[in-house]
Amino acid sequence: MTDEVFLLSGQLTKTGHQLVQRVYYEDTDFSGLVYHARYLHFLERGRTDYLRCLGCQQSDLLAADEEGLVFVVHRMEIDFKMPARMDDALTILTTTEKAGGAKMVLSQEIRRGETLLIAAKVVIAVINRHGRPRRLPESVAEKFLRSSN
Repeated sequence: MTDEVFLLSGQLTKTGHQLVQRVYYEDTDFSGLVYHARYLHFLERGRTDYLRCLGCQQSDLLAADEEGLVFVVHRMEIDFKMPARMDDALTILTTTEKAGGAKMVLSQEIRRGETLLIAAKVVIAVINRHGRPRRLPESVAEKFLRSSN
């Protein structure tokens, strides 16, 4: 992975993954605060770049064998603590709570500096290209579990 791609994808930390994103005008509503649905975009970017930093490209997982491997959000709990505003630099933190079987559980936070804005728990279902449950390969589960210990 090149340094440029690595910087764009955030970085692995001792507990998981960290990604910094700027809030733009398009992320806000008429009040100048981040529109609630836009937080889902920031959280998705955090999860996607977490995978990328672990060496797991989603397109490669889909093409790896005839069954394919796909991650889909099964359940999400979000606590909105404080609003973000245009021009804020947000840090999206992603950690693995569970990885195995046909699901993963990830914890995510969005922070502005030390201030917690969003806390989320995301249950990810692992399915094949036909939409049927599939076991997470041990090699992939180990990457997630290693990164959050």
